[in-house]
Amino acid sequence: MCGRKTLTRDMQSIIEELAIEEWYDDNFHPSFNIAPTQTSPILISHGKSRIVKPMKWGLIPSWSKDESIGPKMINARSETLTEKPSFQNLINQNRCVVIADGYFEWKRESDGSQPYYIFHPENKLLPMAGLWTTWESSTSKIMHSYTVITTSPQKEIRHIHNRMPVILNPMSIDEWIFCDTAPSNQAITNLVPFSKPLTFNPVSTFVNSPNNNTIDCIRSTQDSSTLELF
Repeated sequence: MCGRKTLTRDMQSIIEELAIEEWYDDNFHPSFNIAPTQTSPILISHGKSRIVKPMKWGLIPSWSKDESIGPKMINARSETLTEKPSFQNLINQNRCVVIADGYFEWKRESDGSQPYYIFHPENKLLPMAGLWTTWESSTSKIMHSYTVITTSPQKEIRHIHNRMPVILNPMSIDEWIFCDTAPSNQAITNLVPFSKPLTFNPVSTFVNSPNNNTIDCIRSTQDSSTLELF
């Protein structure tokens, strides 16, 4: 699964790397520990443009009576998307990219769980495939929410966890988000394990609390020399 992620980059560098044309997230700030129920920038299509809107992590289906279901729907398995009522229609019209530059996974060990930070070796963004929707409460409260699609892991990180987020090839982003031009049966061919190497480091259990949001969340516990850089 994918239960925590980061987006430590500044807004301008994200806009440039993803060729974003409109950014509607006025409250954006870099984060070292994004947790479910928190809001982060999500890339979707509007007409022929790439735009970013803030959305809450944890999908709230339009038919839901309240928003409490969201934390239970932070991930969607790529293998069963077309079988789940909550996701079937979204595949056709509400595909998105969850903007991140790394994510955390916990490896079960005899003395507890060891968190790992997984990221691009060149510190590039990791555009994750997702689905989004709009929910309206009985009091007319409007909320946009999303889920991260997961798949089987690369063999190099399989020892950490048996799932990983679907990380899209940058060349596949348009095919994923432009639902009007790319049918779902074509788009879902991109839901495969990331083919390029990823870097992974053990980090402190400091990251376990979503209240902690500093660079200490991503510092490797293997390399004490990194402490001298900050």
